[in-house]
Amino acid sequence: MNKRIAVLITHDFEDAEYHHPVEAFRAASHSVRNIEKQAGNIVYSQQRKSSVSIDLGIDDISVKDFDALMIPGGQSPYHLKKDERFIDYLRCFANAQKPIFLSCYSPHLLIDAQIAIGRRLTSIETMIQELKNAGAVIFDRDVVNDNNLYISSRSTQELPIFIRECLTVLRA
Repeated sequence: MNKRIAVLITHDFEDAEYHHPVEAFRAASHSVRNIEKQAGNIVYSQQRKSSVSIDLGIDDISVKDFDALMIPGGQSPYHLKKDERFIDYLRCFANAQKPIFLSCYSPHLLIDAQIAIGRRLTSIETMIQELKNAGAVIFDRDVVNDNNLYISSRSTQELPIFIRECLTVLRA
């Protein structure tokens, strides 16, 4: 069954952490929609090597519209957390018990949404202490799957394993 995946993204996202999973999701016939402040916006990667067109604005979506949520890393999560609408949406998505795919710095949003407590995660080393302080249970692994709800990876080096795990969760 094809799934609908929302991607919360804004400027300074990590190229590989967006493009590789999205390409794999689309190749597996899943629908991907890019979400930012307003439909029609264009956001650029950290390295300015690529851009992404925004399909829907955060005010135009509902949790029921999607089966899974992906948040690419880079600096994008830091920009997103400054807008309470993205934090609220993430909190609602988590409460709906739907899968959330996180890479590199994107677990930072879990801290602001106050939903990291008790979650089994992995992340980039510079995020580990913050996540522990927020109540997350941290594993030093390439990818961690917390009950098919939170799938996290440390960095771009783990992308093939991360993508494989995300696709497995989408098939469930």
